[in-house]
Amino acid sequence: MANSVGTVLTGLDDLRAGVEDFYKDLHAHPELGLREHRTAGKVAGALRECGYEVTEGIGTTGVIGVLTRGDGPTVMLRADMDALPVRENTGLPYASTVTVTDRDGVEQPVMHACGHDVHVACLVGFAQLMAKSRDAWRGTVVALFQPSEENGDGARAMIEDGLTSMVPRPDVVLAQHVLPYPAGYVATRTGSFLSAADSLRITLHGRGAHGSSPQAAVDPVVMAAMCVVRLQTVISRELAATTPAVLTVGSIQSGTGPNVIPDRAVLQLNVRTYDPAVRKQVLASIKRIVRAEAAGGDAPKEPEFEHLSSFPPTINDQDATDTVARAFAACFGDDARTAELQTASEDMSEIPHAFGAPFTYWCIGGIDSGLYDAAQKKGTISQDIPVNHSPAFAPVMQPTLDTGIKTLVAAALAWLAPEETSPEAQNF
Repeated sequence: MANSVGTVLTGLDDLRAGVEDFYKDLHAHPELGLREHRTAGKVAGALRECGYEVTEGIGTTGVIGVLTRGDGPTVMLRADMDALPVRENTGLPYASTVTVTDRDGVEQPVMHACGHDVHVACLVGFAQLMAKSRDAWRGTVVALFQPSEENGDGARAMIEDGLTSMVPRPDVVLAQHVLPYPAGYVATRTGSFLSAADSLRITLHGRGAHGSSPQAAVDPVVMAAMCVVRLQTVISRELAATTPAVLTVGSIQSGTGPNVIPDRAVLQLNVRTYDPAVRKQVLASIKRIVRAEAAGGDAPKEPEFEHLSSFPPTINDQDATDTVARAFAACFGDDARTAELQTASEDMSEIPHAFGAPFTYWCIGGIDSGLYDAAQKKGTISQDIPVNHSPAFAPVMQPTLDTGIKTLVAAALAWLAPEETSPEAQNF
């Protein structure tokens, strides 16, 4: 199986146009978490067409495809499928115009604003290449398409639906994400890569009154305002300057008019941490500060805390990451780099944890290199380069898709064709 990566990738030229069409179709037809029925159907059809054993409807809309070629390791590769409630503003000819009705009956626009359509298209392209090149590898490929990553419940839904009994235990789990770096960029990182995330809703109770008679009220708006200010000190004054963490109050809701003091105020906030002890400390500090402000404002009852969602940290296995980094160096040469610590969050790690398997998660770039280089020279990357979740986020189709397929091939074959690993750059 010498030169297995090159052998598998010889089919990429013939496959490219189909992958691009598949990607454009996904981008134009985004679906929110646990509603990815059309996407799942297209994925399942593509996998069956090239010989995979397919199971659908796992955790509502999850899909797995299994392909075995003799004895050998089992490699699981994961892509997330869901989109976001964002109105697209990219100007692309295949831009989304999709709207859906949410649970409250409100029409919402939907867009692939995080690049999950890239992930799905690349994993489908990978699956097709592996099926066409079965003599180049040995073992089992498990292509897993996960729903509802954005809500943080898709991986858990698949696990609770019996995922671990549906496929062999993987020897390694692999995943990637497109980020606002130049297209062609690939990067790995050992250890902590993505943060844990906790979202909270806090209700502060007051006593309502006429706006002209504040002495008759306990004003929850003032309490909420003081909480917002005081909460900023959790990171700046309670953690060491070298300890990475983020605390953002993203929403304040209170009152209905200018001359009415309401009886409650609601804060929604998000916390990002990398260390379990720091996470515990920050969450405890939030409760301490809010309760103190409520007591200081003479609130008639204790504040209420509701945990809306929680994402685990993504901590890459060292051996698995080192193996992938060597494979990328051989395939991409100097374009293979070390990734920076990211404050984004993922639920992907719940899947390998459920199997008791090691995993590694890497990133690829998706921004036109000329646009990125120009912004870098001007020092305006944060202003000129749209990031994930922006209505203007639109990965350039190539070389992003080719790169995403090549990374999956190179990484998977580090296990499925281990003798292929070589220090010499092959630059496919």
